[in-house]
Amino acid sequence: MEQRTFGRTGRQVSVIGLGAWQLGADWGEVDEDDALATLSEAVDAGVNLIDTADVYGDGRSERLIGRFLRERGGDITVATKMGRRVAQVPEHYTLDNFRAWNDRSRENLGVDTLDLVQLHCPPTSVYSTDAVYDALDTLVAEKRIAAYGVSVETRAEALAAIARPGVATVQIILNMLRLGPLAEVLPAAREAGVGILARVPLASGLLSGRYDEHTTFAENDHRNFNRHGEAFDVGETFSGVDFATGLEAVRRLSPLIPAGATMAQFALRWIVDQPGVSVVIPGARNPQQARANAEAANLAPITAEAAATVRQVYDELIAPQIADRW
Repeated sequence: MEQRTFGRTGRQVSVIGLGAWQLGADWGEVDEDDALATLSEAVDAGVNLIDTADVYGDGRSERLIGRFLRERGGDITVATKMGRRVAQVPEHYTLDNFRAWNDRSRENLGVDTLDLVQLHCPPTSVYSTDAVYDALDTLVAEKRIAAYGVSVETRAEALAAIARPGVATVQIILNMLRLGPLAEVLPAAREAGVGILARVPLASGLLSGRYDEHTTFAENDHRNFNRHGEAFDVGETFSGVDFATGLEAVRRLSPLIPAGATMAQFALRWIVDQPGVSVVIPGARNPQQARANAEAANLAPITAEAAATVRQVYDELIAPQIADRW
């Protein structure tokens, strides 16, 4: 699989990674055997970056990845996140808390030094607080972490983080229904040498092409309980797009799918083709999904005609709802 430089970390990572939220919680049940098999299949298919967080299943995702690393080994970069296990107030983003959170993640993952720790969509003011970055630099000096980045909700938060010299990576929602980062964020990241992790690449499954108006989701699936932002930022669920509107967008995009590919693979390839993206991190709940996601890297680049249609569908259907929001 194609490898790209992972921002200021200097690491080489596969253009398709694996998002491991679903191995922890909030996507229905994924048992331990299936989780480990999914991790194994992804790595067998060329994936060498796994993205997780300390809050996914309250550490379950990290612990499963830690077990996999012990049993499998190999040169795998694990990007974790911190900060969402406490009330979201800026006062909690302190060096002492960072040390405690990182020590827990190091134990969960079974490592001395975390490859990459990302602030997990904290309150907006955190991104511009000097003391926060001083604390993160201290963690690097203490070898608790090798590098740090941020996960953001908005373009403004991304740009604030990119301007900081120690920020190695920015994680942001980017997909065919969320084009906002293309104009400013990706060019700024390229200029600064900051890596970009594209998350929610399939718009919570909307861009898989497998859903319709009759699709239902489990009670413990965020696509059920957070559809209107009841639990966390609504932009994390279906990218903040109204479900019916998203389905219509997918119907208009589906004729663009290359022969032999799926809608999901086409959507992932579109992200890979965006200049400035380091890695796209689709989730997978089983080995078959992990393999299919990885194979998207083998598709030919998206044609100019297809890219123009993606923009047209976004401008007509999606932008009126969300263009200025994130």
